[in-house]
Amino acid sequence: MQHLKAALIFAGVISACAPFAYSQPKDPAQATGSEVDNTRMNKVDRNDTQRTAQGQSGARADRELTAAVRKAIVRDKSLSTYAHNVKVVTRDGEVTLRGPVRTAEEKAKVSELAQQVSGVSKVNDELLVKNRKKS
Repeated sequence: MQHLKAALIFAGVISACAPFAYSQPKDPAQATGSEVDNTRMNKVDRNDTQRTAQGQSGARADRELTAAVRKAIVRDKSLSTYAHNVKVVTRDGEVTLRGPVRTAEEKAKVSELAQQVSGVSKVNDELLVKNRKKS
């Protein structure tokens, strides 16, 4: 009986806290602390001239190139998490790299890794160096 009572109390506490755990500020510009706010990057993606994941070719060769470039980037353990998570979009053998990286050196390294993948005809480097906030 005590286990059932404890389980019911636990379930009540969890359901009371759930709305707070998933709430985000209505205005993304007001996001602070650990709240996720990638609005700035997403605004860039709204420009129709930019390559986004929706522009990824469905051709097998392009999908395989994207996977090979991603594997080359992730395999390099000297790169930051930002670099490991850049967007890789391939169309007709042309690879577009987008997203933030930590340094100019890291930007060059990611682009170089993509260019070294066999079958890549061109690399469009649209990576941005993310400035760290000063404490």
